[in-house]
Amino acid sequence: MMVMIEAFLLGIALSMDAFAVSICKGLCMKKVNIKQALIIALFFGGFQALMPLLGYLLANSFAVYIESIDHWIAFVLLAFLGGKMIFDVIRGDDDDCECCTPFSIKEIFVMAIATSIDAAAAGIALAMDGANIWLNISFVGIVTFLMCIGGVFIGNKFGTRFKDKATLAGGVILILIGLKILLEHLGVISF
Repeated sequence: MMVMIEAFLLGIALSMDAFAVSICKGLCMKKVNIKQALIIALFFGGFQALMPLLGYLLANSFAVYIESIDHWIAFVLLAFLGGKMIFDVIRGDDDDCECCTPFSIKEIFVMAIATSIDAAAAGIALAMDGANIWLNISFVGIVTFLMCIGGVFIGNKFGTRFKDKATLAGGVILILIGLKILLEHLGVISF
């Protein structure tokens, strides 16, 4: 039972970045599209489960590489996407806003990778701990999927009222997530 609780808590912890990004995606939807919400949740849940598996499988040779650059990759990707959202709001170009553009699988793919890179380090830790990887990645994937579905709906509820402010907040959130990842790995902060 304790193993399942730990796997659930790992799923919650690893899903928080994806949850925040899914809120951002829901912010500018005029009406929630269930198919798009499911695709968003599948991408984020899938990558959040895939990365710990990759980290687990490649623990010995991959650890050196992922620990040294994962935070920089995540920071650059999230800061770029968030910065573009902010720039588009300031410029007054709602049509080009990353959050408000027509649904883009490419964008969701990039965001899913950016928010899941850290999860590979969790897979490395699970390998070092001898944990049940299948139980853990199942919980991570399912929890992330459910959190992201909820995130799209939460973002949509607030986004329809605040439009530009919501998009601006979404951009700031993406940058802050990237900054948090970077500062945690540099040892400046710990959560």
